[in-house]
Amino acid sequence: MRRRHFILGTLGAGGALAVGWSVLPPRQRLLTSQPLPAVAGQTAFNGWVRIGADDSVVVVMPKSEMGQGTHTGLAMVLADELDADWTRVRIEPSPIDKIYNNLATVVDGLPFHPDDDGTVKRVAGWLTAKAMREMGVMMTGGSSSVKDLWVPMRQAGASARAMLVGAAAQAWGVPAREVTAAGGVLSHASGKRARYGELAAAAGAQPLPGEVELKAPAQWKLIGQPLHRLEAAAKGQGRAGFGLDVLQPGQLYASVRMCPTLGGKVASFDGAAALKLPGVKQVLAVAGYHGGTAGVAAIADTPWHAMKAVEQVAVQWDEAVPAAAFSSAAAIEQLAQHLDQGEGFAYHRRGDVDAALKAAARTITAEYRAPWLAHATLEPQNCTVQFKDGRATVWAPTQVPGLARRAAALALGIDEAAVDVQVQFLGGGFGRRLDVDFIGQAAAIAKAAGGAPVQTFWTRAEDTQHDFYRPAAVSRFSAGFDAQGGLVAWHNRSAGQAIVPQVLQRVFGLPGMGPDKTTAEGAFDQPYEWPNARISHQIVELPMPVGFWRSVGHSHQAFFKESFVDEAAHAAGQDPVAFRSALLQRHPRHLKVLQRVAALADWGMPLPPAADGAKMARGVALHQSFGSIVAQVAEVSVAPDKTIRVHRVVCVVDCGTPVNPKLIRQQAESGIVFGLTAALYGQVTVEKGRVLQSNFHDLPLLRMADCPRIECEVMPSTETPEGMGEPATPPIAPAVANALFALTGQRLRTLPLKLA
Repeated sequence: MRRRHFILGTLGAGGALAVGWSVLPPRQRLLTSQPLPAVAGQTAFNGWVRIGADDSVVVVMPKSEMGQGTHTGLAMVLADELDADWTRVRIEPSPIDKIYNNLATVVDGLPFHPDDDGTVKRVAGWLTAKAMREMGVMMTGGSSSVKDLWVPMRQAGASARAMLVGAAAQAWGVPAREVTAAGGVLSHASGKRARYGELAAAAGAQPLPGEVELKAPAQWKLIGQPLHRLEAAAKGQGRAGFGLDVLQPGQLYASVRMCPTLGGKVASFDGAAALKLPGVKQVLAVAGYHGGTAGVAAIADTPWHAMKAVEQVAVQWDEAVPAAAFSSAAAIEQLAQHLDQGEGFAYHRRGDVDAALKAAARTITAEYRAPWLAHATLEPQNCTVQFKDGRATVWAPTQVPGLARRAAALALGIDEAAVDVQVQFLGGGFGRRLDVDFIGQAAAIAKAAGGAPVQTFWTRAEDTQHDFYRPAAVSRFSAGFDAQGGLVAWHNRSAGQAIVPQVLQRVFGLPGMGPDKTTAEGAFDQPYEWPNARISHQIVELPMPVGFWRSVGHSHQAFFKESFVDEAAHAAGQDPVAFRSALLQRHPRHLKVLQRVAALADWGMPLPPAADGAKMARGVALHQSFGSIVAQVAEVSVAPDKTIRVHRVVCVVDCGTPVNPKLIRQQAESGIVFGLTAALYGQVTVEKGRVLQSNFHDLPLLRMADCPRIECEVMPSTETPEGMGEPATPPIAPAVANALFALTGQRLRTLPLKLA
């Protein structure tokens, strides 16, 4: 009802104008507001594709490539509808334009249950998509790239194909319906043939088709194929350009040292000693930008000289900031105390859970906890900026080029139109590069450099200790059973910080509005058919900077939920797979994924010991996130020193139409490794506002020697493609925890997992 009142009130406030706008169809996403820049020998057919006289097919790409294979998958979608020669396809970064705004992430972020097909949800999604088309953000995140551009890329390819066919028909004097296109060649039964490049210029002069017919799945030639990634060779040969690879004539380098206390400032500094070192050009104080922490920077002729110089700057820090009194251990207890004070916002209700719990023959309860986490991208934050003659060029590994442009413009005091952003390959994003603090900082440093390009880079320690962290959370559960062991009630409430209000404030200067779905996603938006349920979250304000971390709320809520599902199965005396299956009778896709992973993992069969003779056990988890369904079974043993060892992970994925099964499997493997790192080691601790971890010695990553064998199967589907960059991360921690319970009898309810 609160959602309905909010939406109706919004419509009423705008009167007839808002209603009239709301019923209009969405604006097109094919043509940019300004034509694409001219390139000699190439013809732009729309805002997404150019075709060259040499038969090259250039896919204009607004998404960042950070290892997820997005460039390849999206190029496949467009090239299939275009009937292009795949060997001639390459990528060109797009300009910043509204047609490239990400609609899917914001629509998916509305706080509705996936099973909700009501009018309010449809209206909210419709209005949100229309609004984001005009006021949204170019963004790579939320596992949304293929989903967001599935239709625009197909329409762009099909439109260009229709224009080529039209040009051929006109040149040959035949009906367009008699012209066929395949592999970059147009042909006619009369024997006439032409390569795309031969007719590109004439085709570009054809009018843009009003409507195009998209291919049926049976006609696809590229979609569904395990093609190699377009950038794989460049990365394997060391030719790919990441942020730290940027090298411009006369380039300088800046190393930064920020206040150790989060949010702190520079009271005073003395750079005399640093300026005496070789190659040092300048020492300066730098403010904190977009939620970042202030510090000092040293500009020098080489990275090493800059790093050594900034260490010699004498700084007096102003640490009289809210975070100075912050302790992570005390804050976790504070979150638990908030659960004693109320329910928070209820994201999902069914039946009367209080009455069902009161009448239950048996109840169980549990409390789970998860810590703050750093992103730990292998490429630390960096950005190169040249500010000269009132204009700026920004070379940055960013997930948000439009916001990066805005951040640089604000720091430099110039109009956004005077800033050119060149997006580089990202050496890991995981949500960290959705923020722009390092962009504003780099622009401010470059402004002081007198026109020379300056690459500002962070050390691993600065990156670790000045992140926007995955929020910590505490979650409590109660479950009720009838006399026969049947589940009759599910009550879950959690407490933690909210990400979206912080991001809106530090990036846009706007207050957060309404419930933040990311706080409870993974807890309420799941397929289980609880007879009676209430799932809620209480937002707790803390002076800890938080941000989007790979799989966001799902990353910890899946651990809480799937672990307690296992507890409920054990309390009911049922097999964990059978217990889950009984709660999925109206969700056949989820049930098939669960049954398939159980079959592939030989669930229920005796498990032989590990190679060293240690006993092993299996654990299972099922979770839906970003539209995709993932089930995993982990096989686990424990070493004599109580080290947890994961030997094998079986993973089954239903992500809708599998555009490229190879990329999907790669992302599943990546998500599992990322999630295992968090499950076994991940933890950021803070004392008096200072992050204690600094590098991989005290914030370790999963090593190759400890990586399990991963087997992944992708389910066939004709549904709309969903996300895959993140969905394999959430289930792995509960799968391992559930295996440990089966093996040792210990129920681990706190991350990272540690045996007593």
